[in-house]
Amino acid sequence: MRLALFNKGRLGIVDGDYVVDVTEQFPGTENPGAAGALHRHIETAVLGGAPQVDLTGCARVPLAEAALQAPLPRPGKIVGAPVNYLDHKAEMEYTTSVADLGVFLKANSSVIGPGQDIVLPYSDKRTDQEGELGVVIGRTASHVSADDALDHVFGYTCVLDITVRSGEDRSTRKSFDTFTPLGPWIVTADEIPDPDSLDLRCDVAGVTRQRTNTADLIFGVRELIAYTSSVMTLHPGDVIATGTPAGVGPLSHGDRVVLEIEKVGRLEVGVDGSRSKPYERSPGHRSR
Repeated sequence: MRLALFNKGRLGIVDGDYVVDVTEQFPGTENPGAAGALHRHIETAVLGGAPQVDLTGCARVPLAEAALQAPLPRPGKIVGAPVNYLDHKAEMEYTTSVADLGVFLKANSSVIGPGQDIVLPYSDKRTDQEGELGVVIGRTASHVSADDALDHVFGYTCVLDITVRSGEDRSTRKSFDTFTPLGPWIVTADEIPDPDSLDLRCDVAGVTRQRTNTADLIFGVRELIAYTSSVMTLHPGDVIATGTPAGVGPLSHGDRVVLEIEKVGRLEVGVDGSRSKPYERSPGHRSR
């Protein structure tokens, strides 16, 4: 099942070329707050099980006419996996990987949805795209084993982990507003029995920059959930961005970024550099 937010917070099931409004059939989602109706559903699904959905008589909106939003506009937390593909480790000339670095956090205020724009903060610092598989947690996970890890997954989505190549801590460089495009929907876990075997492709301005299969992850999805849950408790609605392959590169004003993941979907966003400024004018910059 593909679950989406659309048209100012309505909860929908994507059915072919349509999105079907099922808001009223999901208890507690009518007034979900800033986290959104889908986040609320994930929490209640854990408590009481997913409702039986009857699409008969529900409003159907053509996908081409629906205003899709980030399926989780304010996740509890976004966990990132640095250097989780060997080819990315090589291209960036890193001497360490996720096995050495552990995970990092991104601000949940950095989330945007399909069709929105990544806003470039600096005119003289490179800002890169990083296409990644996103894992949405469905059950509270603390110290779970790799064997049991997928039992705690609600579903999967596309994530762009946008990164400024400046000198600050990784979490700062990845947490600017608009730096976590998410969507276009969440595909429930039953549709993807093996998340470690999905083709991923990311295009920028019509040129393919990244192409991989999640089989090449250093820490696969199971191992990544097990490791992360040994550090921090994962709650329903949390998102893990599993890492990016080789092919990261600079974004420019007017670019279109398209991330496609097999069985998951296609996320497209724009790039806006019209408000960027020199790095030395940033509030935190100090001349050395």
